[in-house]
Amino acid sequence: MSRKGTAMENESHKHIHDENCNHGYSPPTIIAGSIIAAAVIIALSIFYNTKLILNNSGNSGGLVALQGNSAKGAAVPNQPSVPSQPTGPVKVNERKSAPVLGKSDAKVTIVEFSDFQCPFCKQFIDQTFAQIKSTYIDTGKVKLVFRHFPLPFHANAQGSAVAAECANQQGKFWQYHDLLFKNGKADGIGLATEDLKKYADSLGLNNGSFGFGKNKFNQCLDSNVTLSIVQGDQKDGQAVGVSGTPTFNINGKQLVGAQPFSAFQQAIDEALGK
Repeated sequence: MSRKGTAMENESHKHIHDENCNHGYSPPTIIAGSIIAAAVIIALSIFYNTKLILNNSGNSGGLVALQGNSAKGAAVPNQPSVPSQPTGPVKVNERKSAPVLGKSDAKVTIVEFSDFQCPFCKQFIDQTFAQIKSTYIDTGKVKLVFRHFPLPFHANAQGSAVAAECANQQGKFWQYHDLLFKNGKADGIGLATEDLKKYADSLGLNNGSFGFGKNKFNQCLDSNVTLSIVQGDQKDGQAVGVSGTPTFNINGKQLVGAQPFSAFQQAIDEALGK
């Protein structure tokens, strides 16, 4: 049976996958038993959904969650997952080559775990990022560190992350990042391999004479050489409780989902000591 359009889903913008039930017809002699079984199923469904709503009551922003227990690497099909919230400040393992936007000595560090095919990551970029940048990053108060967390059910997310790291090797991560979010869609359109190479061409990442940069980006992407970097980011995210995107770590405090600017403002100002 399909659970589409529930009030909880509309409020949290969380992707919940359908659960399918096969319905058969029972002979009259077992109708009573079928009714009892149906009543038990309904009761369990009410209990499960009530628990899910309570667990998500603090998350008003959008989130695309991993299926199953991502931290253990065991995906359970059609099973929605609620991200576990750390009970205290957490420290994300640092990756020195990770793209950084802002002053290196900024007082506040935001570590963003993102997926280029995630609709709520795109929502954050379209609706909130510019205000954070102008208010905090451009003024030297905050630096933003981007980390990859492509979700397994987004077919083009991992390839896009690998491509973005190829661009990062040539110092053009943020320009490439912007093109991916501008042109990519939640269904993967605009993030196919040919699209990824086209964006690289527009940034001059394949320029150069033979042997000195010619098709450098394409060779990087085709060889999948940066996949280990992407997988390392995922491992670091899972270690601090990340199970969906977007997830932000603000000086050790986790903020989950495509939250409005006011939520970031509160967390950042608190970290700044205001």
